[in-house]
Amino acid sequence: MPSPHDPYVRVRGAREHNLQDVNVDIPRDTLTVFTGVSGSGKSSLAFGTIYAEAQRRYFESVAPYARRLIHQVGAPAVGEITGLPPAVSLEQRRSAPGARSSVGTVTTLSNSLRMLFSRAGEYPAGAERLDSDAFSPNTAAGACPECHGLGRIHRTDEELLVPDPSLSIREGAIAAWPGAWQGKNLRDVLGTLGYDVDRPWRELAAKDREWILFTDEQPVVTVHPVRDAGRIQRPYQGTYMSARRYVLHTFADTKSRTLRAKAERFLTSVPCPVCGGSRLRPEAMAVTFAGRTIAELAALPLSALAEVLTGAGAGGEETARVLTGDLLARIGTVTELGLGYLSLDRTAPTLSSGELQRLRLATQLRSGLFGVVYVLDEPSAGLHPADTESLLGVLGRLKEAGNSVFVVEHQMDVVRRADWLVDVGPLAGEHGGRVLHSGPPEGLAEVPESATRRFLFPSEDEPEPVRETRTPSGWIRLSGVERHNVRGVDAAFPLGVFTAVTGVSGSGKSTLVGQVLAGVLADREAGEEAAGAGEQFCASASGLEAVDRFVQVDQKPIGRTPRSNLATYTGLFDTVRKLFARTETARERGYTAGRFSFNVSGGRCETCQGEGFVSVELLFLPSTYAPCPDCHGARYNPETLEITLRGLTIAQVLDLTVESAADFFSGTPAAERALTTLLDVGLGYLRLGQPATELSGGEAQRIKLASELQRTRRGHTLYLLDEPTTGLHPADVEVLMRQLHGLVDAHSTVVVVEHDMTVVAGADHVIDLGPGGGDRGGRIVATGTPQEVARSAESRTAPYLAKTLGS
Repeated sequence: MPSPHDPYVRVRGAREHNLQDVNVDIPRDTLTVFTGVSGSGKSSLAFGTIYAEAQRRYFESVAPYARRLIHQVGAPAVGEITGLPPAVSLEQRRSAPGARSSVGTVTTLSNSLRMLFSRAGEYPAGAERLDSDAFSPNTAAGACPECHGLGRIHRTDEELLVPDPSLSIREGAIAAWPGAWQGKNLRDVLGTLGYDVDRPWRELAAKDREWILFTDEQPVVTVHPVRDAGRIQRPYQGTYMSARRYVLHTFADTKSRTLRAKAERFLTSVPCPVCGGSRLRPEAMAVTFAGRTIAELAALPLSALAEVLTGAGAGGEETARVLTGDLLARIGTVTELGLGYLSLDRTAPTLSSGELQRLRLATQLRSGLFGVVYVLDEPSAGLHPADTESLLGVLGRLKEAGNSVFVVEHQMDVVRRADWLVDVGPLAGEHGGRVLHSGPPEGLAEVPESATRRFLFPSEDEPEPVRETRTPSGWIRLSGVERHNVRGVDAAFPLGVFTAVTGVSGSGKSTLVGQVLAGVLADREAGEEAAGAGEQFCASASGLEAVDRFVQVDQKPIGRTPRSNLATYTGLFDTVRKLFARTETARERGYTAGRFSFNVSGGRCETCQGEGFVSVELLFLPSTYAPCPDCHGARYNPETLEITLRGLTIAQVLDLTVESAADFFSGTPAAERALTTLLDVGLGYLRLGQPATELSGGEAQRIKLASELQRTRRGHTLYLLDEPTTGLHPADVEVLMRQLHGLVDAHSTVVVVEHDMTVVAGADHVIDLGPGGGDRGGRIVATGTPQEVARSAESRTAPYLAKTLGS
């Protein structure tokens, strides 16, 4: 029986997901790294088992009534775990934070800044001292009453609402109005009110045009519709609604994404005229500290904010010194993690998952907790090698404070600094789920079946194959780029080669590539009528005519609900359903391909409506989900499940891994093509019916790439990827790079934003931005072949690239 002060976390019989009855002992008070290829089971062990069990135990100690407020992850499939302290999870959440969430709210730095203004701010003569809530745009006490604390309002004008004034109202001059009967109704009401609906819009009196478009009145009149041939139409009571009122009402209230997008076309977003975009009431904006308002300080990069506070706090009153000292200590942790370029008012939806996780990590470092297990999900994701050193320092301080730090990680520099290494594998899915090594990192050298071993201990006997640098077939040139911190930059992207764009976090990589270059290319594809999302950020662009197609492969989810999955996204499910519909039994019963969809009634289980699970309401407890009592998670009704294809039901086919499905559908060209491309990008371990909500950003990106690879290629295509190696083991990176280089060999262009130096070293051309982040970045500091950039004296990427190149 282990003692209560057991220095090890001991896991026995872990069977979560693909774990194969795993037993492992992990020492506490260490930096322990979990490694293994994507899908090997490392996250199932660290998060799905160890963290889930710690949370379950905490949950059991909470009063039943309070449990309703706690998000539960469910009890893990494990025999027992002993020696387990309380745990804190810092995952890379896939759900997007709300628009009101910001760097300041995530780190709680906004709370401290508001307290500083409340207690130590300089108030106008005779002004009443304000509570800290009055400095928050997210409270009724502080929010600007005009824009409700959002800082922007939506407006419209005649040019937007009536794009073609030569048309009459009957001919559809008011483009913002709805179509079909609702638009006809509004036209009939206007006619009844005495307005000429058959005259060209521009010939109507100015006061009539103003009333029709902008009135807030809603008169009700009796409409006598024009009688159609053979149709009796009775009089009815019609209510008028102006075009502006209709657009604003639709934009604010509709649940339809299509209607909202249409309404948005007739609106412009402008800074609030009352607060000027500060989001706060005038009383709060009248208070200053160090001569600046709270909105001005919140807009500064954190590194610049620290300089202002340092100067203002020195020699001030005791209250100001204490509050600025606390703020500076908190900001110091954030800047140490390479995030000094962020400002407090930067909205959370614009942050990467890696940035969000590091902000939460900085908050934890200041919390003063000890004796807990921190479980982190790839904290180095999205980090330049220069920033990884700072990250390791922060993780070391968490450990020194008396905590255990368990990290799921692929970055070998982090793995080498671990005290303990748990390597899971050897491969993914059903070919993984075993602990190959649990001990000091150097012990992995003796485990030949480990996929991590050769990357942790590279052999000098096996030098990397040298690939000949390709010659560009042309160039896309952007001049005068102005966006965020990228100011007045001229950039040239070679065509027909593999280009890597590098730089520290916040240097402007995603701005230059993901917004400006992507925007310019998207505008060109959309044609002359496009809104010009890219063109507005650069003075001129040339060389675009050489590109026939543009494909941007990002890490956004492939679907927002469990109904979206790998098979539906790639189009494979259409093929599968047609195959089932062609079986003899299905033809006899008259079943079409639609019968085998779980998204529509007919073949699905109606108890759970094709979800596979039902919500269970519990007294005093939060509602939970349980397998459907009728279909037991199969999603289909019994009649549909009677149809089999080579011995498997449609539910069993959806439960196959991509690897198993490739064997099962061998000889079916349409299915083979999709499955082969999924295997080629290293996703053989995923199940066909795996919900989109369970996929990581890296997996979603590779599914999108696989969907693109199975298309018949037409003309010169430019592929743009943002950190495609995020979440990938080095062995998976090799698989992905083979595919991307294959695209270039097939006469396409690939541009990647990347931090992985092995990927950069294998590129034909490198564009390095920097030298720092935020205001200290936004310039191209080096460009050329990897060897040329590695010799740059100004580039912060150069020394790490030189080390990878062995120069």
